[in-house]
Amino acid sequence: MTAHKNGLPDENRQEGFRRATIATLRAMGGVPEQDVDFQGAVNGNRPPAPPSPDAVQLPYLSRNMHDREIQKVRGAADAAALRLRYHKDATAAAPPEPEAQQAFDAIEQARCEIYGSRHMAGVRANLDQRVIQRCAELGTNRMHVREDMPPALALDLLAREAMSSEPAPPQAGEALKAWRTSLSPAAQNALEDMARTQNDQTAFARACTSLLGACQLTEMADETEQKAPSEEQSDNDEQAEADSEPAAQTGEEEAPAPQEEDNEEGYQPESGETDQSGESETSESLDTPETGSEEAAGPSDQSPDSAPTSDAAPLYKAYTTEFDEVVNAADLCDPEELDRLRQQLDQQMTQLHGVVSRLAHRLQRRLMAQQQRRWQFDQEEGILDAARLSRVVTNPTIPLSFKHECAMEFRDTVVTLLIDNSGSMRGRPIGTAAICGDILARTLERCGVKVEVLGFTTRQWKGGQSRARWTEAGKPPGPGRLNDLRHIIYKDADAPMRRARRNLGLMLRDGLLKENIDGEALLWAWKRLQKRPEHRHILMVISDGAPVDDSTFSANAHNYLEDHLRQIIAMIENDRKTELLAIGIGHDVTRYYRNSVTISSVEDLGGTMMAQLSELFRPAGAPRSR
Repeated sequence: MTAHKNGLPDENRQEGFRRATIATLRAMGGVPEQDVDFQGAVNGNRPPAPPSPDAVQLPYLSRNMHDREIQKVRGAADAAALRLRYHKDATAAAPPEPEAQQAFDAIEQARCEIYGSRHMAGVRANLDQRVIQRCAELGTNRMHVREDMPPALALDLLAREAMSSEPAPPQAGEALKAWRTSLSPAAQNALEDMARTQNDQTAFARACTSLLGACQLTEMADETEQKAPSEEQSDNDEQAEADSEPAAQTGEEEAPAPQEEDNEEGYQPESGETDQSGESETSESLDTPETGSEEAAGPSDQSPDSAPTSDAAPLYKAYTTEFDEVVNAADLCDPEELDRLRQQLDQQMTQLHGVVSRLAHRLQRRLMAQQQRRWQFDQEEGILDAARLSRVVTNPTIPLSFKHECAMEFRDTVVTLLIDNSGSMRGRPIGTAAICGDILARTLERCGVKVEVLGFTTRQWKGGQSRARWTEAGKPPGPGRLNDLRHIIYKDADAPMRRARRNLGLMLRDGLLKENIDGEALLWAWKRLQKRPEHRHILMVISDGAPVDDSTFSANAHNYLEDHLRQIIAMIENDRKTELLAIGIGHDVTRYYRNSVTISSVEDLGGTMMAQLSELFRPAGAPRSR
């Protein structure tokens, strides 16, 4: 735009941009009367009025309105709006140390931005650009060691990575890598807790305090490092006191009970959630009574090939299976919402469709190559070989030659894709897993291979009704698994993909992804495979971490779920009829699964999945590539 000598056109453009920015900020923040000031703004010939203490301060915007200034104002406005909408001062409990408080505030701001922009691609782009500009202004690319980067900045970037499942920008520099590699296991667990609880400011604040303690920025370091599920510290202390003083058990344990019930009273089961057949199937597979006896929930009812339980490890069990469910995806939400979620998944597929589709075509070509007719000649019976009739004409003593078609081994195969639906998969990982499941099912279906897509999570955070039942019983020691399982059938092996395709969009639904109890989910998927008539069974697991359930951790040994997972994996790997393989997203699963691969980025998931399946469907006798 060409400016007049009096500058009015530029001033009008600047004023219009300011008004639009203020209106957007107020609408997103849900505060229609919010005061907004621009740094250095002048109203005509009058000096700027002193800003209100509660006013939102946005960066300076010159009359020329350079692109960098516009981007900076947009990012700051979006960040301020999301802070207004999702931050409640009454629930924040920052640590007293100044450095820890600075880091706490930065991480809380990151939570508001990541959680608030999860459905707004434009806002997310503005905020990502804001992070890049901030790194450039602070000179993070010149920071090479851990001590060069302030803790508040480093933990802010690491928290954004954990919550968004997207890596920090390259401008973060080498110092952030040093911070990432130096994190203790307690700090890594705290980051995972923050990713799971980003929709709950109170729980997120506790996880953030645990992270600051693990990084020795506050005085909670010792408690956090000794126990990963720090949120349940009080429960463990109460249980220890109850064991030492049985007579005072009731008085000491009833005090914190209302707080636990407050966290659980808000749960309302969704319509169509209960699946009676699913509950009976889960109960049968676990062989555990509803009231929680000493019988094992997993390996107790398995075949003789089951891996023996170590004497040091307690026998796995579930306190109750009454509230577990196996449910079809279509029963968890209404058809209109399912269609909307499927459209959202289709929009994400446009970004990854090209790469994953090329890999899917490669897999299809390999399968179709095995589908070519392969004949065995010079047989005594079968189809008459017309090409060899000339030999009979020239020499009548030669017998007739027959041929018959070879069996196509891959047709008698079923593939089960078991996807981790835990909260840490939120964002790019779960979207990419859903896309790969969609393309995988369609690719194998064209080649006559049956595919089943399953998911596993829990019905509630922090135990749900199972924990409530245990609390009402006086919290007996050693309860076993303390949460309500939710196993989801996105696509049955016998269902055509055209009927089940919209079910995969359910993975993007808010509130679906919670805790992950891998051992029982793996056992459930394997039992479904055992009922299939196909001769070859392939079970592929996609996960981004070890089993995590804070409620179970708080009342059992810290490795309770992990030991059970190892037992189930050993049992399945000893089954000659089942081929088990796993793909870990940002988590080393090679310590659990014999046939596994770990990827560092969700962008590699599609290629890794197709490559692993392509290797399994290699022609008979061909060497396995490494």
